[in-house]
Amino acid sequence: MIKKEVVVVGGGPSGMAAAIEAAKRGAHVLVIDANRKAGGQLFKQIHKFFGSSAHRAGVRGIDIGTELLKEAEEYGVEIWLDSVAIGLFENKTIGVEIGTDDTNKKVVTVQAEKIILCTGASENVVRFKGWTLPGVMGAGAAQTMVNINRVLPGKRILMVGTGNVGLIVSYQLMQGGADIAALVEVSPKIGGYAVHASKITRAGVPILTRHTIVEARGKERVEQAVIGEVDDNFNIIPGTEEVLDVDAIAIAAGLKPLTELAAMYGCKMKFDPVLGGWAPLHNRSMETTCEGIYIAGDITGVEEANTALEEGRLAGIDAAEKLGYISKSAGEFGRTEVWKRLDGLRQGPHGEARHNAKMNQIDDFYGKAGE
Repeated sequence: MIKKEVVVVGGGPSGMAAAIEAAKRGAHVLVIDANRKAGGQLFKQIHKFFGSSAHRAGVRGIDIGTELLKEAEEYGVEIWLDSVAIGLFENKTIGVEIGTDDTNKKVVTVQAEKIILCTGASENVVRFKGWTLPGVMGAGAAQTMVNINRVLPGKRILMVGTGNVGLIVSYQLMQGGADIAALVEVSPKIGGYAVHASKITRAGVPILTRHTIVEARGKERVEQAVIGEVDDNFNIIPGTEEVLDVDAIAIAAGLKPLTELAAMYGCKMKFDPVLGGWAPLHNRSMETTCEGIYIAGDITGVEEANTALEEGRLAGIDAAEKLGYISKSAGEFGRTEVWKRLDGLRQGPHGEARHNAKMNQIDDFYGKAGE
């Protein structure tokens, strides 16, 4: 069995931030990541962040990811790539499958003093007639294809969903040379920021609210999409169906936290639709109801990259303090500064609901942790 001080599961924004904060304070940190390159969603985000200077306004996600990897290397963070955490067992023991194919795969066990779960989220699916045809995919898959692999998923694409993911990915597909036939949104209004939607509509792409997909058609792959208008009960209004010639359909129907490892270990959970579903309870330092098990990023409830970075910092600071690398006062100072930035991120109409949900999550932790 391999023994480590701090193990971070997931090398996305929250995981890298957690690793860096713990390592810069002296902890020995291992990051386990399933991908060929750490950094997660940041390397898909070719757009510039916006907000305040404290949150890297005007900097592209890919550049933030590059900086994080460089900083992690400087602080001696160990990173295992092509490695999947397949189980979390008693005494903070993780089963890890390493390798990319059957000829070089192996399974090892790693025991840690502190574990930070940064497993992220998975895309929700929408079921409709023809939804298993090749060419139907999650918006995240389409974003990976165009921004990471430099391959267009289709030449003419229908986007289902107008949250920030649907809006941003649509624009990035347009930048890559694709034609967006339309965006459909089952709700009466778009779900994402108007600044993203306006870039799309200015390019002449229709955003159809109170509409959804009815059917995907095609023999070997997607050739057409049927959309229709919905009534107040979200049922298709007969006679409103419209056929669009497309060769790909991207689904941006939200995300749900990936909580399997936390649930396996026995962390207490709470369901909140605002946060995407079930998520582990945690305190203000991101520690769960299981001592020494932390969470950060979308596993805590789906938000965005900047909040993921800040939650990772909270977990990394607290882990370093609990291991004795910094004093309690130094840890509290660091966490207080992070919380100031987090509170700022969660202001406004889009952030208020998530702020309240997160605070309820923390309040429930303090109510249930002692049961």
